[in-house]
Amino acid sequence: MYVITGGAGFIGSALLWQLNRMDLDEIVVVDNLASSEKWRNLVKRRYVDYLHRDRFYELMRRDALPWKITAVVHLGACSSTTERDADFLMENNFHYSRDLCRYALDKGARFINASSAATYGDGSLGFSDDPALIPRLAPLNMYGYSKQLFDLWLLREKLRGEVVSLKFFNVYGPNEYHKGSMQSVVVKAHRQIREHGRLSLFKSDVPGLADGEQKRDFVYVKDCTALLAWLLERKDVSGIHNVGTGAARSFNDLGRAVFAALGRECRIDYVDMPETLRGKYQNYTRAVMDWLSRVDCPLGFTSLEEGVADYVCNYLEKEGSYL
Repeated sequence: MYVITGGAGFIGSALLWQLNRMDLDEIVVVDNLASSEKWRNLVKRRYVDYLHRDRFYELMRRDALPWKITAVVHLGACSSTTERDADFLMENNFHYSRDLCRYALDKGARFINASSAATYGDGSLGFSDDPALIPRLAPLNMYGYSKQLFDLWLLREKLRGEVVSLKFFNVYGPNEYHKGSMQSVVVKAHRQIREHGRLSLFKSDVPGLADGEQKRDFVYVKDCTALLAWLLERKDVSGIHNVGTGAARSFNDLGRAVFAALGRECRIDYVDMPETLRGKYQNYTRAVMDWLSRVDCPLGFTSLEEGVADYVCNYLEKEGSYL
């Protein structure tokens, strides 16, 4: 039995899709559906049960969960980089993760956690996942700090060799439609181009950096779920690791890829960056992915152009856009 927290969310429901494709459905989905549209991510999927996150936590604390759990993939978190309620993020992102990790290890279950590239802050220290670098990182927002706290806890408790914590970079792909302002630029670009024939990107607020040339490591969600499925099998692999393509691509590149996928002429405008993001915006990220070769992982990553084309042509342009 697998437990996927955040199982109705973006990466969680995509992992559910991945496991169903492997004919695996002994899965418990843990989430907080509330009045959101996340339920749509589950419509095509097979799983044993759904539990609200608070109910799951209550049963876990009482040691009353009715299943023998083989693995927990902990993807549930508030992922908003603009969330201002620090106490909420402490409870929801850090304390919940810590307690769930302890529970899984006590039960002999595999534990895989979602960390974030937001832990790297402005990138001035680089993007190596060397554990010696982690205590020196300075996230730019409370979301990144909540993820950093869990990784620091793993190091302090000497648990890095028993679990996996994955620093996801800029993930895009199907099933992110419920995320509102936190949707990827791909889906926002598709909507803008469809409605107006043009795309708006943020101007640069860094001297010498051209507009739209802010660069990120954009990684396709299908590659992330293939890696998660591989890690569920490879229980000998542990540690705090990056998940990205290893390439930094500009938002201009991303915009051009969306226009190309739609067969449209590229027309990009540049708008001022909101005040809420100034000083908290990552202008460059690139995952160092050396760890994959060290553990003999055979998986590769989809190029930005190929990933965007698949996403746009096979999902965003289709009636049924869900995995």
